[in-house]
Amino acid sequence: MLTLDKIYHAAFVLKNVARKTDLIAATGLGGDGELYLKTENLQITGSFKLRGAYYKISQLTEEEKARGIIACSAGNHAQGVALAATHNGIRSTICMPDGAPISKVEATKRLGAQVCLVKGAYDDAYEHARRLQEESGATFIHPFDDEQVIAGQGTIGLEILDQLSDVDAVLVPVGGGGLVSGVAFAIKNLRPEVKVYGVQAAGAPSMFNSVATHEQITLDMVSTFADGIAVKHPGDLTFSLVENYVDAVVTVTEDEIAAAILALIEKQKLIAEGAGAVSVAAAMFRKVDLRGKKAVCLVSGGNIDVNILNRVITRGLVMSGRNTNLMIALEDKPGQLQGVSEIISRCGGNVVSVHHDRADTSMTITSCFLKLGLETRDQEQIREIREELTKAGFQLVNERA
Repeated sequence: MLTLDKIYHAAFVLKNVARKTDLIAATGLGGDGELYLKTENLQITGSFKLRGAYYKISQLTEEEKARGIIACSAGNHAQGVALAATHNGIRSTICMPDGAPISKVEATKRLGAQVCLVKGAYDDAYEHARRLQEESGATFIHPFDDEQVIAGQGTIGLEILDQLSDVDAVLVPVGGGGLVSGVAFAIKNLRPEVKVYGVQAAGAPSMFNSVATHEQITLDMVSTFADGIAVKHPGDLTFSLVENYVDAVVTVTEDEIAAAILALIEKQKLIAEGAGAVSVAAAMFRKVDLRGKKAVCLVSGGNIDVNILNRVITRGLVMSGRNTNLMIALEDKPGQLQGVSEIISRCGGNVVSVHHDRADTSMTITSCFLKLGLETRDQEQIREIREELTKAGFQLVNERA
């Protein structure tokens, strides 16, 4: 049974292993509350997962350690298990989805684990790891549905209360539910008036749907770049804990996650992966009522592949109104491009790409489509540019924000 004593014991075990990550003010992220960030993205291995994995492995018997360790993970639990196993002289095998970021796969190998890539999502890797565990007799380290793993994650809740004693709300990323279960259990047992909210990606809402229907739901598929929380089915133990200790579970879209990652980079100088940024996205886009409250967004990890980061930044720029594309139907005659450019310049926009399309069969022979890529300040400036172009008689076609 999960107890507060177990979480305190985990904190003692982890004292010289895991960092007590900083809690920093985040004044520039918007939202309605006074926001703070719990920076687990700066944890050793770049994620909170080290806490639960290390505490679980520290409590194994010598016989269990001798049989070796097997685990499944989208990447962050893998690194935590690999580091803890290697630190304790235990051989480890980690099953990971074949779509896991290369950076996470390579980091897991560098920490001493043998990696087995499995076609599909996290749940497919889990099934394969279970088969290997039965065949080999190795000790399985579950990434979330285990009391000792949850107790390790719960140490974050203790730290938040120590660092911000008058906290009103805590927003926590949710995949299988181990992190939010531990944090909520610790906080609610010590400060029951503090609100705890779970946040999932809209493309992987297994816990959200399960809580809404009061029964565990298994998704047919998940679709999100937040690979760390792309889980089809919540844990049995975590589902029960979430129902009992979490005030609500909400979802955020891919665009909202991308905008949160960009905001963290620009305004807080922090790198977060998709799973780590969902809590910030929920605050930024007002998915919960934080008016007049001191709220902590738990940034659970920062292990994002640089190739994905490039795409995310581009999407975040579009979402926040910093980039946009316009397509204008023009009379193909001199002076048209100059007229468009003057309006955009007067409104403060910057043209970064221009393409004339004369081949589209939907337009007249004497017309063309002018496709522009713009750098802009925000959505309001984009609206201003569109309005001024329309007032000047230009026809906007197939506009894309």
